[in-house]
Amino acid sequence: MPTETFEFQVEARQLLQLMIHSVYSNKDVFLRELVSNASDALDKLRLAALKDDTLDADVSDLHIEIETDGEARTLTVRDNGIGMSYDEVGRLIGTIANSGTAQFVKELREAQEAGGGADGLIGQFGVGFYSGFMVADEMTLVTRRAGEDRGTRWSSRGEGTYTLETVEDAPQGTSVTLHLKPADDEDKLQDYTSSWTVREIVKRYSDFITWPIRTVPKKGEDGTDAEPETLNSMKALWARSREEVSDDEYHELYKHISHDWREPLETIRLQAEGTFEYQALLFVPSHAPHDLYTQGYQRGVQLYVKRVFIMDDCEALLPSYLRFVKGVVDAADLSLNVSREILQQDRHILMMQRRLTKKLLSTVKDMRSAAPERYATFWREFGAVLKEGLVTDSDNRDALLAASSFASTHSADEPTTLKDYVERMKDGQEDVYYLTGESRESIENSPHMEAFRAKGIEVLLLTDAVDEVWVDVVGEFEGKRLRSVAKGEVDLGAEDGEKADDEREKQGEEYAALLGWMKERLADDVKEVRLSSRLTVSPACVVSDADDLTPALENMYRAMGQEVPKAQRILELNPGHVLVKGLNQAYKEREDHTELAGTAELLYGLAVLAEGGRPKEPGRFVKLVADHLERAL
Repeated sequence: MPTETFEFQVEARQLLQLMIHSVYSNKDVFLRELVSNASDALDKLRLAALKDDTLDADVSDLHIEIETDGEARTLTVRDNGIGMSYDEVGRLIGTIANSGTAQFVKELREAQEAGGGADGLIGQFGVGFYSGFMVADEMTLVTRRAGEDRGTRWSSRGEGTYTLETVEDAPQGTSVTLHLKPADDEDKLQDYTSSWTVREIVKRYSDFITWPIRTVPKKGEDGTDAEPETLNSMKALWARSREEVSDDEYHELYKHISHDWREPLETIRLQAEGTFEYQALLFVPSHAPHDLYTQGYQRGVQLYVKRVFIMDDCEALLPSYLRFVKGVVDAADLSLNVSREILQQDRHILMMQRRLTKKLLSTVKDMRSAAPERYATFWREFGAVLKEGLVTDSDNRDALLAASSFASTHSADEPTTLKDYVERMKDGQEDVYYLTGESRESIENSPHMEAFRAKGIEVLLLTDAVDEVWVDVVGEFEGKRLRSVAKGEVDLGAEDGEKADDEREKQGEEYAALLGWMKERLADDVKEVRLSSRLTVSPACVVSDADDLTPALENMYRAMGQEVPKAQRILELNPGHVLVKGLNQAYKEREDHTELAGTAELLYGLAVLAEGGRPKEPGRFVKLVADHLERAL
C-alpha cells in the first residue's frame, strides 16, 4: 500500500501548535507518557494471550526499551506489546478524535489566562502521545498488532498533516521515535539523548511499572555489546510495606493510573487476609475531571489477579457515586479469565465492593475533623456526586450522611452536618428545614425564607441538582423529618399562641372573599389561594403541596424523557403587605372587579419570579407591570 497523506482536523492542529510552542513547565512529561502507553500495551497483550491461547504472539520477554542516539538526536521508546492495526493507528493516533481536543484547548487557554499551571491537562485529556512535540520537531511511530503479518508507519512534523503507510518488516509492538529539536540554551531544553537524563526521569516517574524498562545496549570500546540496563525496580507499590514506600512514589503511581498531573488528595491502603485475600491502593483526586458527569466517563479502578493485570476500569469494585476514585485492587483468588459479566455476580467482588466503599466513606468522614481544608476541597469537587449514593445506596445511607455536609443559614462560610443541625434545633422544633435552588444567593433572597429568618430558624441551603431527589428519598434524620420550606403549610408558632390564632381567624374572615375570587381568576395556574404565615416582607409566594413534585424536579424528569403531569401550585398572600391590603380594600369597594384582574395576575407573576421561575406569558406580564407603573405615576 502506498504512503498516504492526511490532514489533521482543525482542533487537532490547534492542539499540536500548543504542544510545539508549549507553555508546559515540565517537558519531561513526554517520556513518562510514552512509557505509560507502552506499559498499557504490554498489559493488554498479556491479558489477550491469557484469554486466547491461539494468539500468535511472543510473550516470553515482555519489556520496554529506550534507545538514544546523540549524533542523530533521536530518542525511541519501544515495546513488544499488543501493537495497533492500520485502521487503529488512523483512528487513535492520526485524528486525535478520542482526545477531547476542543475541551483541552479551551481549558488550557483558561489556565493560561488565569496564570495557573497547565501541566495537569496533558494526561487528563489523553493527549500524552502528542506531548512528544514539546521536545521533537518530528515523530515517527512504527507498530504491528500481535497476530497480524504487516505493520504500519505513522509520521508527522505536527504541521497539519501526517502520513500512513504499510510496512512488511515491523516487529510486534510499537516504537515511537522522536527527532529531537536542536539544543537551545535559551529554551533550556534538556539533553534527552543523555543516558543519565533518561535514567533520572524513568526512576522519578516510572519506577513502579511492573515491566522492565531497559536501555538498548551499545557497542563498547572493544566492539562488543554492552549489557542492557534495567532502569526501574518493577516493585508493585501495593505489595510493599508502608515503610518501604514514600509519598512521592504513591503520588507517581496515582499519576500513572489517573493521567492526572496533580497530586492526590488522599491515599488509602487496605489489605484483607483470611478466606479471601486482596490488597487495595486507592486514591481520591484533588480535582474533579471535566467529564465526571458525562455518560461516557470511564470509571472504576484497575483490577489485578496475583499481580497480573486484568482490566483498567473494573466498575464492579466501587458504586457509581465513587466513580472518581482511582487505584489498584490485586486479588489472590479470582480467575485470570474473568469477564465483566461474571464480576457483576461474583460474591468475592461484592465483598470487596462493600469493604472498599465503607473504607472510603469512613476516610471522608474522618477527613472532615482531621483535615478540614482537605475535606473542604473534597466536598467542593465531589460532594454532588457522593450525594447520588443517598438515592441509590440504602445500605450505606447512614455512612453517606455522616460523611456529607451542607450549606446552611447558620454560617456563611462553614457547612454543617445533619447531626450538628439537629443539636442546634430550637426548643419545640420538630423538623429539619431546607430549601433548594440554583445558588445560595437566590435561596437566601427567596420569600419562602422570610419567616425563618425573622425567627432565627436554621435552614439548609441545597444547590445541587441531586438535592431535589435525595431529600425525598431519605425523608428523615434521627427521627426528624426533612421538610422543604417551600412545600405545605408552615406554622412556626408565636410567643402568644392564643392571640396569634385569634389574629389569623380575623384575617381569614377579612380576606375570604378576595381569596375565593382570586382562586377563580387564576384557576388555570393555581389550585388554592390562601394567606401566608411564612411571608414577612414580600407580597406573595407560590408553594407546592407537601407531597407534590417541585417545579425543578418536574423539569429534571422531563429532561430524562419521563412524562410527569404538571402540578398546580398554591398562591400565598402576605396579609400585612400594603399591596395585598390595597387589593383587598379595592375588591370590597368595587362592584366590578374586572380592572382588578390584572393586579391579581401581577401578584402571581411576581411570586413566580421570586422563586426563580418564569411567567407563563412574559409579554403580558411586562405589559401589566408597565400599566401599573403608569397609573402609579
